[in-house]
Amino acid sequence: MVVDAPNANGPFPPVALMHFRDVAPAEQEKLFVQKLRQCCVLFDFLSDPLSDLKWKEVKRAALSEMVEYITHNRNVITEPIYPEVVHMFAVNMFRTLPPSSNPTGAEFDPEEDEPTLEAAWPHLQLVYEFFLRFLESPDFQPNVAKKYIDQKFVMQLLDLFDSEDPRERDFLKTTLHRIYGKFLGLRAYIRKQINNIFYRFIYETEHHNGIAELLEVLGSIINGFALPLKEEHKIFLLKVLLPLHKVKSLSVYHPQLAYCVVQFLEKDSTLTEPVVMALLKYWPKTHSPKEVMFLNELEEILDVIEPSEFVKVMEPLFRQLAKCVSSPHFQVAERALYYWNNEYIMSLISDNAAKILPIMFPALYRNSKSHWNK
Repeated sequence: MVVDAPNANGPFPPVALMHFRDVAPAEQEKLFVQKLRQCCVLFDFLSDPLSDLKWKEVKRAALSEMVEYITHNRNVITEPIYPEVVHMFAVNMFRTLPPSSNPTGAEFDPEEDEPTLEAAWPHLQLVYEFFLRFLESPDFQPNVAKKYIDQKFVMQLLDLFDSEDPRERDFLKTTLHRIYGKFLGLRAYIRKQINNIFYRFIYETEHHNGIAELLEVLGSIINGFALPLKEEHKIFLLKVLLPLHKVKSLSVYHPQLAYCVVQFLEKDSTLTEPVVMALLKYWPKTHSPKEVMFLNELEEILDVIEPSEFVKVMEPLFRQLAKCVSSPHFQVAERALYYWNNEYIMSLISDNAAKILPIMFPALYRNSKSHWNK
C-alpha cells in the first residue's frame, strides 16, 4: 500500500510498503519518501539480536529495493528526495562508536588484536550501498545536495573512520572520495579535517583505526593536485605525512603512506631532499621489521628520483645503507643488498661511484669476512 507520508520528518511506522513496480509512476516519489522514512527506524542487533526479526527484514528489503530502484531508473532523484536521503543516512550512521575492545598504546597490536565487528552491519551495509549509488547516479546534482551534505556532515562522516570494523572503513573510504570529487566547495575543508585527525594521531593518541583508509583517499587527492604545488600541500607533506613515520603502528598504514610520499615526489622533484633527510631522521634504531619498511619506501623513492636530486642526498643515504648492509638482522641486510638488483639505482651508483664506493666498500668487505648469516 501507499499511505500518505507523515508531515513530520520522523520515522515512518514499521509497515510493509508496496514495491515500486506495483504503483503508478506518479505515486513513486511519495512511496520513495515513505521508504526512506521507514528506514530511519533503528533496531537492536547487539543486546537482543533476535528481537523484531520481522521488521528488521522489512527494513533490509526496503533498503535493498531502493538500491535497485535508483540504480536502474532515471529521473527518480527529485529535489524532495535529497533531504530525505541525507537524513536517513545520518540517522543510521552518525552514532557514537563503542569504546575500543582492544588495548590502546604500546599494548595494541593491530595485526594480532581482533577488531570488533558492527552488529547492525546487515542494515548499515545497505545504507552505505544506497548512499553510494545516490552519489554516483547520473541524476545526482551537487548544487541541490550541498544544502544537506555540508561541513557538519563531513565532520561526522570523518569521525566514523575510527570504526573498528574494516568493512565499514572500506565503504567510508569510497564515500569520502565520492564527496571530495563531487563537492568542490568542501575539498579544502576535507583536507584540513584529515590533517587534524593525523595531528591528533601523531602527537596525542597514537591510536586511530582509519589511518590507512584516510591515506588511501589522500593518495587519489594528491594525484589530482595541479602544478606547481601550493605551499599548503608541501607543508602537509613535510609536517604531517613525514612525521607519520615515527608512530609505533606504522606497519598498519605504511604502504599507503609510502604511496602518498612518492606521489608528491613525482609531482615535484625538489621535495626529494627534505623527504629523504626526514626519513633518515626518523630511521628506526632497534626495530628491524620497521627498518625493512623504510628500506622498501626508500627504494620506491630512488625509483623516481632525478639524478640532480640524487647527488644532494647520496652521501647520508648511503651511510645509512652501509649500516643496514652491516645489520645483524639478516632481513635488514638482505633487503639493503637487494638495492643492487635495481638497474636504475645501479646506474645512479655507477655515475657517482667515486663518492659512494668509499662509503659502501668497508661495510660490504666486513660482511664478506664476518657476517654470521653467510
